[in-house]
Amino acid sequence: SILAWMGLEINTMAIIPLMAQQHHPRATEATTKYFLTQATAAAMILFASTMNAWTMGDWNINQISHPLATTTVTLALALKIGLAPMHFWLPEVLQGLNLTTGLVLSTWQKLAPFALILQISQNTNPALLTTLGVMSALVGGWGGLNQTQLRKLLAYSSIAHLGWMIIILQFMPALTLLNLTIYITMTSTMFLSLKIMASTKINSLALAWPKTPTLTTLIMLSLLSLGGLPPLTGFMPKWLILQELAKQDLPITATIMAMSALLSLFFYLR
Repeated sequence: SILAWMGLEINTMAIIPLMAQQHHPRATEATTKYFLTQATAAAMILFASTMNAWTMGDWNINQISHPLATTTVTLALALKIGLAPMHFWLPEVLQGLNLTTGLVLSTWQKLAPFALILQISQNTNPALLTTLGVMSALVGGWGGLNQTQLRKLLAYSSIAHLGWMIIILQFMPALTLLNLTIYITMTSTMFLSLKIMASTKINSLALAWPKTPTLTTLIMLSLLSLGGLPPLTGFMPKWLILQELAKQDLPITATIMAMSALLSLFFYLR
């Protein structure tokens, strides 16, 4: 667990210069917010593993068995990736970055915490994971509704997708990985397309059709896929997750998740 903490810490330290490379008050503010949240989460992980070692005599992160320690680690990792209700930093930070660094933050930076979440998921309290998942899906749906900034939209979309990944983690980790892979692919497509068009607001997309029709079509399809519209790839993980939730006798959870996906779809369609 010391190694895990160290890896997360190096990960944070490495992206800080990338975030602060634009000498702009907003970039500096985003970098500071990001650094503080990540440092807090890393300290919580270290605290939880120390507590586990103290009570159980085991330093291995796979064998974290003390309930308080597992809960603390899960919440710390949730803070690291920006799951609701610890999501408040994510839209703000993403809004302050350029599209390239935003891409790194939305994709690569999620991998390390997710690897740890996958490892400890079997010992974690299922109710906690379900709560985090449902809240994130709802917050991701509601939060994106009145946004005009594309980076904030992508941040809320990220929160919603992470919610879907967390909700299924306790039943089928393979589906979580599938969802993560597809999410990373689609988000990369979105960020790179927006970077080519140099657009960060919704209204600049409206003017893009005469200039780059092919790219605009691609962006539209990527957005619909992110929203999870049936013939497109993004629908597959949502469908499989809803099916698995129904199999696990959680119809209410499945219904809430599906409804929150409709909220997300509304702002993607816009």
